[in-house]
Amino acid sequence: MPKYKINYIDINQTLKALRDQVICSIDYCITELPTFETPEIMFRMLKTLITYKSDPPGTELLQSVPTLLTSANYWGKPGYGDCDCFSILVLSCGIANRYERQRIVLAGRSKLAPVHIWTEIYFNGDWQIMDLTQPIFNTKRKYKFVQYINV
Repeated sequence: MPKYKINYIDINQTLKALRDQVICSIDYCITELPTFETPEIMFRMLKTLITYKSDPPGTELLQSVPTLLTSANYWGKPGYGDCDCFSILVLSCGIANRYERQRIVLAGRSKLAPVHIWTEIYFNGDWQIMDLTQPIFNTKRKYKFVQYINV
């Protein structure tokens, strides 16, 4: 597994590391997690496995799915992570479940400084919001700046 605790430099470095963690996680999602018929079912199931925990100060913590879901993670508690860890989880599960179109959403107060990330899955003609920090499927908070990156 690639190193998952890095000093934050910029968003490009973080997105590259996030991609590496997704790639490392796909096989785990195929073999260890169920198949999800819809993004909503996936959202509801994944919500039961995770607990939001902010990154340590000055650090961008990016956990692969097997790391996130076991006590081998940074926090020593299964499921502890933040929005980028949850995005790795959703992207990896989406690929494992053969959802053909996904995108990353970066949001914040300014274009150069995103403060939140989530993913969306295109399903049945609509983009479905997969923000595991939200309590309800297909919902999001409002941000001044939003950027979409196709995966």
